[in-house]
Amino acid sequence: MLAKYFVMGLSLIWGAGVVSAAQSFTVVVYNVENLHDADGVAVYDDYQPDHYRPAHVVTKVSNIAAILQKFRGGAGPDIVMLQEIEIDQTPESRVGALEDFVISARATPLSALSVDDGARLAPEWKGAPAEAWLLKAMADAGLSGYHVVVGSDAPAPDPSAGGRAIKCVTLTKFPVRAVREHAISSARNILEVEVEVEGQTLFVFNNHWKSGASDPSMETLRIENATVLRRRLDEILTTDPQADIVVGGDFNAQYNQKPRYPDMPRTSINDVLKAQGSETALQTGAADFYNLWYELEPEQRGSDVYRGEWGTLMHLVVSRGLYDEAGVQYQDNSFRVARLMGVNADLAGAPRRWDSSGPGGSGFSDHLPTYAHFRTVDSGLRDKWMALDHPSDAVPTANVLRVNYAGADLNQAIDVASLPDSVDLKDGSWRGKLFKVRGTSISDGRNLKVRTGGVIYDVYAPPRDVRDVLQAQHTRNRVFEFYGELGTYKGNWQFVVHDISWVR
Repeated sequence: MLAKYFVMGLSLIWGAGVVSAAQSFTVVVYNVENLHDADGVAVYDDYQPDHYRPAHVVTKVSNIAAILQKFRGGAGPDIVMLQEIEIDQTPESRVGALEDFVISARATPLSALSVDDGARLAPEWKGAPAEAWLLKAMADAGLSGYHVVVGSDAPAPDPSAGGRAIKCVTLTKFPVRAVREHAISSARNILEVEVEVEGQTLFVFNNHWKSGASDPSMETLRIENATVLRRRLDEILTTDPQADIVVGGDFNAQYNQKPRYPDMPRTSINDVLKAQGSETALQTGAADFYNLWYELEPEQRGSDVYRGEWGTLMHLVVSRGLYDEAGVQYQDNSFRVARLMGVNADLAGAPRRWDSSGPGGSGFSDHLPTYAHFRTVDSGLRDKWMALDHPSDAVPTANVLRVNYAGADLNQAIDVASLPDSVDLKDGSWRGKLFKVRGTSISDGRNLKVRTGGVIYDVYAPPRDVRDVLQAQHTRNRVFEFYGELGTYKGNWQFVVHDISWVR
């Protein structure tokens, strides 16, 4: 059932373009996994010039734009909440107005900026922040008309000493009425953008809370994140209990955080933010926020993977006002995960994360975007509530869903032995592909390796039982036969064997 849903996800995204266009719009939440610029100055080691060059920036922003282009018939989402955009570590070279800068660069194709050596990059692009690169890629893909709201987190005083490196950015096709930022000592600032949608006010909150979902010590920091957010939400609701509010972002917390981690007596998302799963409670006034993860069946809930388990870190939470017959309204049961098989998701539906290996890198992000549709209503009936189809009244459980690699179609695998000698599997273009591998097994005492096609690769299996079978195969006949997903780890190329059924 899970694999079937993954395939259906593609048609749902394409279907976004046929929702009533006059009064409907789409909101996307997307952690893009450390989108950095090309100036060669970065807090994170993986984004230093030896590993990350202009060609990598071009690939990364092009891939992000390609995902956004899947929405609304190619026009792109109307509101995009982005996380993990690099804080510009060289602000003295920053460009002026982003929209004007992108317009001025219209005649230069993005591919022309994909140079091997950053020293040869045009001066204006050396100083361009990461969001300028993304806007350029989006413009080249036909995605335009966005107002850009950039989080103002300060750069680290000295990149070599480490420090806060990433920020939130919100893109909106609607006019911006106001922008507010809410400082967080332990994480990125919360970015609040008040937009006007056909004369109606919509509050949009872009969040990126402290990482470490399963760590009780980190949960205390996320509680601070949620407390700052909730305080501001209560200010709005005190003025208007039915205000239209969308809260999104990477919360680094599960929708079922409290039951999933029982050693956490108090949780950020369930106890402080009070994002719950009953639409009935929302409409009766017993609750004021609803987490859209509950719109999906439990086996469909997953936007990220950690140690083989699905997580729900990418959230869209809506206020009670989005269920009345006035202003902006949530479109019932429209919440989805933007999972594109063979594009930003692998053969089991897990994210194809970014990797800098090869001349230009490959992949997308370690998070899949989430999205939902909304519309404006002109009846002005704040005391009337929209009709619900199969309303959710769920109570969160400790449910944990594992990635189902056993159901993968191994017939899609590429036989390494069938490839001509001229093919270089390490050029970056083959990353994330499934291969049928037969070769000589090698061990350096710690790691298993395979020599196939005259090239040596690491062999890694996340499940312990798979590692045991591979070790036995190596010990018995010094030959490996398996199906593996090609990837890299700490600069080393490897085949990852995800399930026991992948071993022959």
